[in-house]
Amino acid sequence: MRSIRYTSCLLAVLLAAAGCNNEQASSGGQAPPPPEVGVAQVISKPVQQWDEYTGRISAIDTVELRPRASGYVQKVAYKEGQDVKQGDLMFLIDPRPYRAALENAQAQLARARVAQQLETIRNKRAQALITDNAISHEELDLRRAAQAQSAADVHAAEAAVATAKLNLSFTEVRAPVSGRASRALVTVGNLATADDTLLTTVVSQDPMYVYFDADEDSYLRYREQERKNERSAQDNAVHVGLANETGYPHSGRVDFLDTQVNPTLGTVRARAVLPNPDRIFTPGLFARVRFVSGQKAQALLVDDKAILTDQDRKYVYAVDKEGKAQRKDVVLGGMVDGLRVVQSGLAPDDRIVVVGLQKVFYPGMPVAPAEVPMDKPSAPAAPQALAGK
Repeated sequence: MRSIRYTSCLLAVLLAAAGCNNEQASSGGQAPPPPEVGVAQVISKPVQQWDEYTGRISAIDTVELRPRASGYVQKVAYKEGQDVKQGDLMFLIDPRPYRAALENAQAQLARARVAQQLETIRNKRAQALITDNAISHEELDLRRAAQAQSAADVHAAEAAVATAKLNLSFTEVRAPVSGRASRALVTVGNLATADDTLLTTVVSQDPMYVYFDADEDSYLRYREQERKNERSAQDNAVHVGLANETGYPHSGRVDFLDTQVNPTLGTVRARAVLPNPDRIFTPGLFARVRFVSGQKAQALLVDDKAILTDQDRKYVYAVDKEGKAQRKDVVLGGMVDGLRVVQSGLAPDDRIVVVGLQKVFYPGMPVAPAEVPMDKPSAPAAPQALAGK
């Protein structure tokens, strides 16, 4: 009797549990609806092709300031780190020895001029006496030679005076170019040796250079475009962006291309000139350089936020006609007007997921697409609009 009662109770519990499961299955066991995502049509339009390089900012003029006269530094006449103009006084070497040398040279010049006047008078007197045969021709020749020698002595003394003036002017070390001066490496009281001691450095500020290296294939392509007259002077313009900037807000022009290709690296060095009135550029800064690659070409553009990464591969989710998100591997190019160029992997009629990518868990997953613009993607439309779609 006890076993019969136990078996009856167990059957009742199992029947009750089966009834509950059947009720749950009939009421809430349906598959969840597909997630709502925003999709956009791939944009196809002609765009200007660009090549992107990395470069370094460099000053046009970089001068290591060294004295041309030896002596003790008497004055540092500039403020370290400030802008200086060409010809501004920067250092003063003790001028007293050079001033004394100049005065001595001027005295020697005066003495030579007096001697020249005396020889001139003697020569005129000898010419008057030779007509009366009062002196010999040999004496006349000696007088003429003495006059010529005195004239040469005057020229030598004048040259000595000019040299002394030049040496005295060298005691004033002036800025050879306009630019920004570095710190003073020699202070007052230190000995500065001519053509040896480094006093400071002056670098120009406006304009500036940016140097970048183009690969061999790009160089050959540019040359081919020039031969076919497919490249104009405007195509030599460059656009530059610094490390903390978005895009390429600065413009310049290429003014130099090296005469040979580096055989080790397979690159050719190019240089562009950039205006720098606001002193944004500083020598040594890293720069991103964008250069015109060629004529406009038809390209596919997508929003950068729609691109996913799988190790070293890039891919997007494209919604097919059945409303399923299919993975498509793509090869990317540069940025154009805020959109990313897709070189391969997509077709012009593809629609890709740009909003709600986190809702797509695997390729082939059903989704509920809502159209959004590619250039300004936002959240998809309200649920009722999706249902109508």
